[in-house]
Amino acid sequence: MTMIQVDAEKCTGCGQCELVCPHNCFAVAGGVATIISSNCLECGHCLAACPVSAISVVALADPLYFETFTELEGVAVPEPGGVPELVRLLRSRRSVRNYSAKPVPLSLLQYLVKIGTTAPSGTNSQLWTFALLEHRADVIGLGDGVAHFFKKLNKKAANPVLRGLARLFAGDSLGRYYRNHYKAIKHGLEAWFDRGEDQLFHGATAAILVGGLKKASCPCEDALLATGQILLAAQQMGLGTCLIGFVVEALRHDAGLREVVGVGSDEEVYAVIALGYSAEKYLRPAPRKRIAGRVVKLSRGKTSYGCSRSSLS
Repeated sequence: MTMIQVDAEKCTGCGQCELVCPHNCFAVAGGVATIISSNCLECGHCLAACPVSAISVVALADPLYFETFTELEGVAVPEPGGVPELVRLLRSRRSVRNYSAKPVPLSLLQYLVKIGTTAPSGTNSQLWTFALLEHRADVIGLGDGVAHFFKKLNKKAANPVLRGLARLFAGDSLGRYYRNHYKAIKHGLEAWFDRGEDQLFHGATAAILVGGLKKASCPCEDALLATGQILLAAQQMGLGTCLIGFVVEALRHDAGLREVVGVGSDEEVYAVIALGYSAEKYLRPAPRKRIAGRVVKLSRGKTSYGCSRSSLS
C-alpha cells in the first residue's frame, strides 16, 4: 500500500518535501515530486512543508485536530483562553533534521535547562543531570565517538559466528541489531567517514544531554519529562530540536564515550536533544494517527473488580 500520495497537478516541484523527509522518500524530476522509496516514517513532515498542499499521508488521513474546545466546557482550568494557544504550540513542534550554521547562545541553553526542571519528578527527587554542548565542534566530537562505537558494533554484527553465539547466550541481541539496524547504520557510517555528512545530528550547532542519577526513584521517567519541557520551550523560542536515540544507546554501552562527556557511574543519560536554528520551513502542523486508546470503566463486585472497555474513536 502506498503510504504517500502526491497530487501531480498541484505540485510545483519546489523540493521542500525532498529537503525535510528523514527517509529520503522523494526526488524532484521533471518539475514534479516523485516517490522513490516505500520506507515512509509517516511523520508528516512533507505534508506540513508543502506550500501547495499537494501531499497526503494515508495513515494521517483521519486526524484529531482539536480545532474547537467545546469538550472543555464545565472543566475548571486556570486560564481557559490559553488552552488553544498551548495546543497550537504542541501541534507545531517538529523534529528538525536541517539546521543553519547560526550558533545557539550558552545562556539560551542554560535557560532551557532551567525550564526542564519545571517538570515533575518521582517522589519530587529532582535528581536530573544535564550536559550542554555549546559549540558545533563539541557536537561533532560526540558524533565521532558515537560513529566509532557503531563501527565496532557493525563489525561484530557482520560476523555470523558472533551472531550465533549471541543467539545462544545473549537472547539474539546481536542478530536483532543486524536485522533491524545494520544496513541503515552502515550507510550512515559511510556518510560520516567517507563523505563528511552528518546524518546523526543533522548539522545541529548544539546539544543537551538529559539524564538522571540512578538513586532517583524513577530517573528515566524524570529525564524524559524534563526533555518534553525543553522541546516545547525550544519550539516557542524559535529553535529546532530532534531527539537522537543512537547517542543514548552508545553512551549506555561505551565507557570511554561516557567519560568524554562526563557521565558518572552514578548516572545515566536518557535523552539527547540536537538543537539549532532550523533551515526548514513548515506551513502547517502535520496530522496525527488515530489514538489507539480506550475508555475503561471499573465496577467493584463482592470479591473482585469488573472491567468494561470502549474505544476512544
